Amino acid sequence: MLRPVSRTREGTESWSVAWETVRSVWTSGRAVSLHVALIVFVPACVALTWWQMSRALDGNTLSWVYTFEWPIFAAYATYMWWKLVHDEPALATRHGVGPGADTAVDPMGDPMGDPGSDPVGTEGEPDEELDAYNRYLAELNASGRQKRW
Repeated sequence: MLRPVSRTREGTESWSVAWETVRSVWTSGRAVSLHVALIVFVPACVALTWWQMSRALDGNTLSWVYTFEWPIFAAYATYMWWKLVHDEPALATRHGVGPGADTAVDPMGDPMGDPGSDPVGTEGEPDEELDAYNRYLAELNASGRQKRW
């Protein structure tokens, strides 16, 4: 049973907000695919551990390594599942990756200027090599030749 998180002025319970947050974390499309992957991977690791244990007990000494390796894989998968399900979307938004992100900041956190403006420190400096390349591109575009790739 869910308990109310707090009461509003009108006296209605606001547990629905908390419930919606929990439900969106555990039932989003991404979370469901992570659940399915974990449900498939962990039992496979258990089965492989059992198989390697039986081989090790039959005398295959290399199988002892795998006997302990598969549970480590399962534990790591569980750890990553937990981290990915509880990934903080605000962090992605803050870094300019998620929905609602500020378009003036690139994913690395560097401020992005107007795409038409010159980069910092190059105002007024002509670049002959760049100008020649741009003329070449303009000629290619004007020729109408079909691309070969």
